[in-house]
Amino acid sequence: MKNNVLRGLVLAGGLFTVSMLLFGENGNAYIDPSVMTYVIQAVAGVIIAIGAVVGIYIRKAKKKVQDKLGIDDVKEQESDDIVVSADVNKEV
Repeated sequence: MKNNVLRGLVLAGGLFTVSMLLFGENGNAYIDPSVMTYVIQAVAGVIIAIGAVVGIYIRKAKKKVQDKLGIDDVKEQESDDIVVSADVNKEV
């Protein structure tokens, strides 16, 4: 059923695209120069979102590989074992 729904959506999208190309009319419209700033912002937003998603998946994949190979993250192993105690009342 899922395959049939997907096939129907692809067919409807293709039919819509072909009909727009065959029966579409040219439009003569003025595009305001400020529209370009919106386009730039939209493109920048998409690029940032894609970068965030890719970064998340790379981090998850790296974690899975490290778990499979038994490699611990170096950042997690480091700890502050050095303790300095200052006793003010102690004479030297």
